[in-house]
Amino acid sequence: MAVETERKFLVSGDAWRSLGTPVPYAQGYLSRGNGVTVRIRIAGEKAFFTVKGPVEGISRPEFEYPVPIEDAREMLRLCKDPVIEKTRTRVPHASHVWEVDEFDGENLGLIIAEVELSSPKEEVALPPWVGTEVTGDPRYYNSNLAVHPFRDWQF
Repeated sequence: MAVETERKFLVSGDAWRSLGTPVPYAQGYLSRGNGVTVRIRIAGEKAFFTVKGPVEGISRPEFEYPVPIEDAREMLRLCKDPVIEKTRTRVPHASHVWEVDEFDGENLGLIIAEVELSSPKEEVALPPWVGTEVTGDPRYYNSNLAVHPFRDWQF
């Protein structure tokens, strides 16, 4: 079984911007419920179908498969919730590659950095441009941002 183990942080600076190549992303949710999501994603010129299981700690089952991009475009039209729009920049730091997501559309202003780990106990060196950790905060799950966008949050 494939398992995704990751930590998420808010981004607190711009130093990451010059360290990678930005790629546009569009993703939508075909199904959400009981902690399970079924997602379709277009990343640049590639597309993927992903099933994620319930979160346990900082890990969850994840199954991802490539799909033809034209099929992905049609599947995005089937999503009832708004499609998440963001730009992802992969940024190397120490022994990891961080994924910095700068959201657009209804989530404009939100920037999150994620790092995938090989196990929940793996140590990770934090880059100077990450701030507050939001791992485990469901508000920051992409599937929740589709139905409760950042622009609607009360601060």
